[in-house]
Amino acid sequence: MPRVPAYLRERALGMLQGGMRPADVTRAINCNVRTVRRLRQLYRETGRTADRPRSGRPRVTTPAQDRYIQTSHLRDRYRMATTTAKVTPGTHNPSISAQTVRNRLREAGLRACRPVVRQILTRHHQQQRRLWAQTHRQDWQRVVFTEESWFCPTKGDGRIHVYRRRNERYTEACILERNRFGCGGSVMVWGGVSQHHRTELVVIVGNLNAVRYREDLLPHVVPFLQAHPDMTLQHDNATSHTASSVHDFLQDRNVSVLPWPAKSPDLNPIEHVWNLLNRRVRASAIPPRNVRELAGALVEEWGNISQQERANLVQSMRRRCTAVLNAAGGHTRY
Repeated sequence: MPRVPAYLRERALGMLQGGMRPADVTRAINCNVRTVRRLRQLYRETGRTADRPRSGRPRVTTPAQDRYIQTSHLRDRYRMATTTAKVTPGTHNPSISAQTVRNRLREAGLRACRPVVRQILTRHHQQQRRLWAQTHRQDWQRVVFTEESWFCPTKGDGRIHVYRRRNERYTEACILERNRFGCGGSVMVWGGVSQHHRTELVVIVGNLNAVRYREDLLPHVVPFLQAHPDMTLQHDNATSHTASSVHDFLQDRNVSVLPWPAKSPDLNPIEHVWNLLNRRVRASAIPPRNVRELAGALVEEWGNISQQERANLVQSMRRRCTAVLNAAGGHTRY
């Protein structure tokens, strides 16, 4: 049963015992009718209106614990909520949950740090990355870097924010239509950049597979590569890129493909282009409110990226290759 203050429970029970209907009691105390019915059932079974004992960790902290949680994260901005939860004792339990720590920080306008999830690189992966950097460290100027990326019309927490008043749940302005078997509330785009050129930004409808990649996306870059035989195509090791049908399609058109080491998304400079594109769309005067507006804004901002900006981002390949060669192990930071 939802948490209803004790005085409202007693008031609702008195109304029920006085002969009022649950619907009338609901309107009087402004709660759900199921809450009133459960309150009446609870009183019949236990003779009291207090909540039953609940299992799980307590989510109540004292003011001193709240100050400790906030002070700890103000002193160490990289501190994780799980670390604070382990050293902060609860009121009725030896420890509190990490979500409780996040809730207390959110009340103070703070956020807990989360560890970055990265690919696990074995020694074989590290050797292949170094070998690739030694072999292709001077070839990046003649490469067209391509990739797909997802964009969502959301805020930083990854949720669609719709603010409603009472009884406005199903109004047209508060309904977000989603395709359960499609891209849903996000947009997948594909594009490619090089030192002096770029492809069109293609909006992908639905899921990406080898057939769609071969028939819809590669025709945007293959004519350019045929006109510039010294250029090389780069795409990662996704299954839609490495399918035999895609390999035969590129081989029949004499398109050379840059070999790509496994588990190396951090080596692709187009990641910086996606970041720049995302920041430009977010900084627009009228941010996109739905998927259709987001797709149009992405295509527009893609055309506004200057050649100098693209060249500066592609030139980061030199620093990336140098960092891979100098790295003793694990992922490198750029």
